[in-house]
Amino acid sequence: MTEKAKSKKSSKKIKARKKTPVEVNRRREWRFELPLPAEIEGQLPEGKKFAEKTTLENISSTGAYFSLDSNLVVGSKVNLTIEIPPQFTEGRKVKLCLDGETIRLEKKERRGRKQGVAVRFKKDFRFQVED
Repeated sequence: MTEKAKSKKSSKKIKARKKTPVEVNRRREWRFELPLPAEIEGQLPEGKKFAEKTTLENISSTGAYFSLDSNLVVGSKVNLTIEIPPQFTEGRKVKLCLDGETIRLEKKERRGRKQGVAVRFKKDFRFQVED
């Protein structure tokens, strides 16, 4: 087989691979698209404290993604209070409280919130049960 024929054959394989819709997921944990209501609290870069209600876009055992109007920076420490739906808690009001750190920020292109925020959770968490 000539070099030209080999080149054509290998380029056909590459083209075939491009047509296959394969999604690569480099995350270690599965992310679940759960629109859970949450309140995010923390401190802005200039030192002012903030508290903002939002809805999580996705969550995993190690982190979450949501949108905010507050202007955070990567490395910001935040506290999350996530409302667990009553159908999962036998009708009781339960909130999951955890700390995290921003690891990625994205400018939102559509209307709504200013930035998308990816947070990695710290190891400690607690459940808050309301009567």
